[in-house]
Amino acid sequence: MDKKPHIVFIGAGNMASSIIGGLVASGYPASLISASAPSQEHLDALSTKYQINTTQNNHSVAAEADILVLAVKPQILQAVCTDLASPLNDKNPLIISIAAGVETPHIEQWLGKTLPIIRCMPNTPALVSQGASGLFANAQVSAEQRQQADEIFQSIGVTQWITLEDQMHGITALSGSGPAYFFLMMEALEDAAVKTGIPRETARKLGIQTVLGAAEMAKQSELEPAQLKRNVMSPGGTTERAIQSFEDGGIRAIFATAVSAAANRSKELAELLGKQ
Repeated sequence: MDKKPHIVFIGAGNMASSIIGGLVASGYPASLISASAPSQEHLDALSTKYQINTTQNNHSVAAEADILVLAVKPQILQAVCTDLASPLNDKNPLIISIAAGVETPHIEQWLGKTLPIIRCMPNTPALVSQGASGLFANAQVSAEQRQQADEIFQSIGVTQWITLEDQMHGITALSGSGPAYFFLMMEALEDAAVKTGIPRETARKLGIQTVLGAAEMAKQSELEPAQLKRNVMSPGGTTERAIQSFEDGGIRAIFATAVSAAANRSKELAELLGKQ
């Protein structure tokens, strides 16, 4: 960022802490980062670890924000936004919401004015700077503000912009919920390996590293996953037999059903949260 904006976080939970940590690690000045939250314990931890500014007063920091990150639970976002309407009356900061399921028109309505708003769906690997964040910007967001948001979330992983807000449901189902799918896979692989006689500690260590290695290969390779899969398979070999077993068991249909279920639940939650 050429001009360093003052970034204010409303909320100081794990995701806010991860983003703040990523910013500071990337060289962003701690003096230009502030956080507000009800828990003095959380604020003290952030202040000690990153030397950022902290307060329990949302109004005072919101009035100073160039970028205001709403990092609170979706269920309380309406109350938080309504409370912030007054201090933002004379300010037009970029609003970034990481509250899952809450759509930009509702945030705008609760804040009581037209503002540049970006929705972001980060995921839990952001806690180890390996996040995947989907972002959507409303029409009021400038090119400079998009770049600022991009740099914030690139400090904790990779970013991908979408053009239609409705696509956020699919992003939620893919990368938002996705880490749990792979934890389930690791759990199942570990249990299956133990049944072959491998000690659990060995199964877990090798299983985790195998998932990590496969992901890194896919990230670095120009080949699509389908070809990478074929490259591991030898005709008549062990991998081919295992893959055929997965296919016979309907693994593609299982994933399709799961992702669809998550996306549909995201739509349901968006409707419920918008009717608060």
